[in-house]
Order: sequence, then structure tokens, then C-alpha cells
Amino acid sequence: MSNRREFIQGVVGTTASVAVSGLVSSRRVLGANDRVRIGLIGAGARGKYDFKEAIKCPNVEAVAVADVYTRHLQEVQAIVPGIKTYQDFRRLLDDKSIDAVIIVTPQHQHALSFVPAIQAGKDVYQEKTMAFNPEHARRMRRAFNDSGRVVQIGMQMQSGPGYQRVCELATPERLGTVALIETHHFRNTPYGGWIRNEVPSDCDAQHIDWGLFEGEANHYPFDPDRYLNWRFYWDYSGGNMFENMVHQIGFWYQLLDLQVPETVSMLGANYLSPKMHMPDVMSASFKLPNKLLITWSSTFSNDYYGEQQGCLFGTKGTIMHTQSNKVYYLPQGQAVGEGSSDKPTENPEYVDNTDIHMQNWFDCIRSRKEPNCPFEVGYRTALACQMAVASYRRGVPVHWDPETEDII
Repeated sequence: MSNRREFIQGVVGTTASVAVSGLVSSRRVLGANDRVRIGLIGAGARGKYDFKEAIKCPNVEAVAVADVYTRHLQEVQAIVPGIKTYQDFRRLLDDKSIDAVIIVTPQHQHALSFVPAIQAGKDVYQEKTMAFNPEHARRMRRAFNDSGRVVQIGMQMQSGPGYQRVCELATPERLGTVALIETHHFRNTPYGGWIRNEVPSDCDAQHIDWGLFEGEANHYPFDPDRYLNWRFYWDYSGGNMFENMVHQIGFWYQLLDLQVPETVSMLGANYLSPKMHMPDVMSASFKLPNKLLITWSSTFSNDYYGEQQGCLFGTKGTIMHTQSNKVYYLPQGQAVGEGSSDKPTENPEYVDNTDIHMQNWFDCIRSRKEPNCPFEVGYRTALACQMAVASYRRGVPVHWDPETEDII
């Protein structure tokens, strides 16, 4: 098992040495039709989902998987027999034949995997929320800048047809001046559907590298609940703000090229989920520099608005984007029921666009073009989400200091 202090010192030491010597590139030069060799870091439920979508793409070869839990390694081996397995992701990064990695670790580990992956010359598919705190965000940006790596952030709505349709409709002629965006995430599922009550017989310190799991987080003796239900602990997670709010505000952040908020205020409470540190009903407001306010509300006890819904309100019209990529435009002054741009009468099923998003990443690895959800969008959106968490936990509005690049 890894020693936690050695792990932290190893990551810091690697960062320092690369700053002096420059990035080490292990990339092959890929042609338009060349096979991309990939590794997976983090093989939990979402990790395996992303992995399966990746290997469906043409000319992609799965080479290795890394996860702190041996059970997860065995599960990936059942998908791709013969794949190399590692508990320590750094051994995967040592493989110079791997062109790119998919990082789907718990949120507190994102920077700890991302920075060494960039330094090892790998292109990266980084699941959201990109960075756990401002220091991690700064560390990730330093590694990414001038690296030449292709980084796709896992906010897959940006690759869906709904995003393209909103781009077509969001013109000054149709919208006028936009001052408000409302977003919602409503789910009628206890604990957001994430709770894991059953502890597998091998969920123990012999089969889980607890030091690697904790990373830079506060140290606790091995605890299977902290491992299985990491989403319920502030040490490892930003709650639903990092799980789903990031998708919805990120959608509009990219569309409108929005900046880090000036001020964020968030209120909430935990009424029905006592095992979770985070709120299960919440509302956040983001004041943007360009005279724009974004609001987001969420609950785990009602599904009226559904999983993903956002409305952009302008002086000339309104655009609504739903979780199934349906888009509705309503000119200002037009009553509901007139014409072909009616608001939806029911909330449609959620449609996931990870398959399209993953294919876009592979296309960009070959072309070296910027992917549909680039690093900068992930960076700004992560900071907005971090500000919401900070406001909730401090009980006051928080502000962004562009000089120190920190939350005050």
C-alpha cells in the first residue's frame, strides 16, 4: 500500500522538476486515421461508463486501467480481457505507448491525476468538476498552459444537438439584452440516488489503497463508508454543485463566454439526507461581471423541472434548453400556445451525449484542434462551483479576487 506522505511529496516533487526541465512528451505523432491508445484512471460506475463509450469509438485501443480498488480493476478486465491493471495511476502514466487518459476519480483527486498526466505527455478527458478548490485549479492551469495537450472536460451537453441549436437561436436579434439565466436540477430520489448501503466483502484496507484514495485530503483511519459514499463528505466532494450544477451553468458559460463570477451567494439545507454533509435542497445566485445574473436551484425531493433545464431571458425573447436536448424559443410578448415555439407541456427524458463528446475528443487528439468543452471552460466553471460551496459553508456571499485568483 502507498504511504500517503510519500504520495503527496512525489506529486509535489514531480511538479517542481518539470517546471525546471520542461514537459516530457511521450506522444506518438498521430495521423487522421491512426489508432489512439488510452488508459483509464478511476474505474467506478461513471469511469466504466465513460470507458465503454470510449472503446466504442473507431480506432481506439484500451491499454491499461488504474484504480485504488482491486474490485474495479477486475470489473474492467471483464470488459477488456488482458488489459493492464494498476492500483497506482502513476505506473499507468509511465507507459509511453499510451496516448491519452480518461480521468474519472473522486473530485478531490482530479488535480492529483491531471497534472502528472499532462506532464507525462498524455492528452486528457477530465471528468467534471474539473478542479476541487482554487489551488488545484491554479495547479492544473500551470500544467496545461503551453503543454500542447488536448483536454476535453466531461460536460457532455456541449457536444449535444441542443447546444448547437441554442447557438443558432442565441442572437441579439432574437434575444436583445440578456440579464438573467435560470437553471434547475430537480430529482425525487433520496440522497440524489448516490447512497451505497451494502459494503462488499472485499471493501477493506487489503483491497483498497487508502493512502492513494485520500491523496491530499484530511487523514482518517480506513472507513468503507468514506470510500463508498465519498460524495457525502466535504473532504472529497462538492455535493450536487459539483455533480450537476456544473453541467448547467457550464452550458451557458461556454455559449456566452462567461467569466468567473464577481459574487456568489448560496443558501440551502439538509432536510431529508442526514448521512450527507451537503444540502439536499439549495439555491445559488451568481453575479457575473457583464451585468448578468445566473440562478440555480435543486432538490432531491421533487422532479418537476427534471435533471437538466435552463432558461435564458432576454428583452426580445426566451430560450429554454431541456435535458433531452429539446430547445424552445419564445419571442417576447407571444402567448404560450401561439405558433411553433411553445414551451414544453411535460419534462422529457434525460439524454446523455457522452458518446458524441468522447468521439469529439478523439477527433481532436488526431487533428490537435480545440475540443467542444476545452480547459478554460472547465476552469471558469469549476471556480464558480467552488464559490457556491464556499458561500454555503461560510454562510455569507463570497467574492472572487482576480489578483490572488482566490475566493474571499
